[in-house]
Amino acid sequence: MKKTSLLLIAFFTSFSLSSQIGSFKRLKGIGVFGSGTLNKHEYVNKNTPLKDTMYRIEDYYPQSHISKEFLNWGAGIFVEIGIKKFRWQSELEYINKGAKEMPLVNPFTGERSGAYANNKLTYIQWNNFLKFYFPLTYATQWYIMPGIRVEYLFKSSTPVFSDYAGGFPKFWFSGDVGLGFEFPITEKIHGFLEGHWNPDIISHKQEVTKIRARTFELRGGLVLRPRKRRIDDCNAPIYKGPAY
Repeated sequence: MKKTSLLLIAFFTSFSLSSQIGSFKRLKGIGVFGSGTLNKHEYVNKNTPLKDTMYRIEDYYPQSHISKEFLNWGAGIFVEIGIKKFRWQSELEYINKGAKEMPLVNPFTGERSGAYANNKLTYIQWNNFLKFYFPLTYATQWYIMPGIRVEYLFKSSTPVFSDYAGGFPKFWFSGDVGLGFEFPITEKIHGFLEGHWNPDIISHKQEVTKIRARTFELRGGLVLRPRKRRIDDCNAPIYKGPAY
């Protein structure tokens, strides 16, 4: 119940923020991006120190450990609204997360196989960021973008620790901090590179085990910037010669 309440609060907070910032009615850009992701899961079993005194396998399975990094990809679209150096960015993203795990061979000794298998979780996310711009030149700038991701678990494949990694909720949320660099390609089209740190704010708790996911995301993309108004864009009459 606590997790559900926090998720609802996060969702409606981001929705309210988007509505307020959207009142600026100043579209700054529409963009697309692709990304590479690096993901891992961290398991913490509170009974691990008591392993030698316990007899039920489920009391210390799975044991505390950090998975191997899982490399995958994501892609998304976004709109950006705001004023000069302060923006709001709302995204719709398809992203693959998960972890590389070694299956447990002997729960009594903690022995694991030497081969890794992929626990893969695919999400459709609604991401919202505040963006703070710091110009370097007239058209080149870097920016920071803290935000939150509302996540829907679209599908999953969890051959290892399936009772745990396969039990992630359908709806979740996570935090995010990004750092980006933008540069012009043409007058209206700009390119950008971004790095994101995307950790779970709250662990996934199942029985005596807590699981926390973390994703690093490296993005590259294009954004279409509306042309800035020039002085001759006004409605002043234009002299067309004596024939007029």
